Amino acid sequence: MEKLRLKQAVIVEGRYDKVKLDAMVDAIILPTNGFGVFSNRELRELICKLAAQNGIILLTDSDAAGFKIRNYLRGIIPAEQITNVYIPDVFGREKRKHIASKEGKIGVEGMSIETLHEAFARAGVLPDTRQQSQKTITKLDLFEDGLYGGNNSTEKRRKLFELLGLPARLSVNTVLPLLNRMLTREEYTTKLAELNNL
Repeated sequence: MEKLRLKQAVIVEGRYDKVKLDAMVDAIILPTNGFGVFSNRELRELICKLAAQNGIILLTDSDAAGFKIRNYLRGIIPAEQITNVYIPDVFGREKRKHIASKEGKIGVEGMSIETLHEAFARAGVLPDTRQQSQKTITKLDLFEDGLYGGNNSTEKRRKLFELLGLPARLSVNTVLPLLNRMLTREEYTTKLAELNNL
């Protein structure tokens, strides 16, 4: 599979994530060294500089630590300079580790290249040749479809995210642009039907 050439820098959590991405993309790949970015002013300044130049792609694990790092960076970098790529919740452990992570989820380093390609495509980083419907999915649609603001909406949303290969921790505001990028209106309706038949 040919490497994906990106102008944006890709921000990952650790060096093993960087090794995994090196096999897939031709881009600047910069690890945050986990929570090290919180105390490393030079690293933060570099990330901000790269974001201002060409934008950045945030690719962290789908556990609490990954979302903490992602949210921290989203707090210091303008939203228009960030493309969020999310990996699905996959349970297990990475091959190099003796035990699973605290939440039992596999991180970026443990994802297959195919799964990472799918994650990049969902975020709109890879070309999408599908004809997109003009009608977008709105928060009102999520409400009317029982995915927001109702009884069991959180659980129903979690099941939809699982069907779509998205992490369960996504908020409604975060997932709306993703849904509109990932699915046509017709595909969204089909997924809802599939979800209701579970």
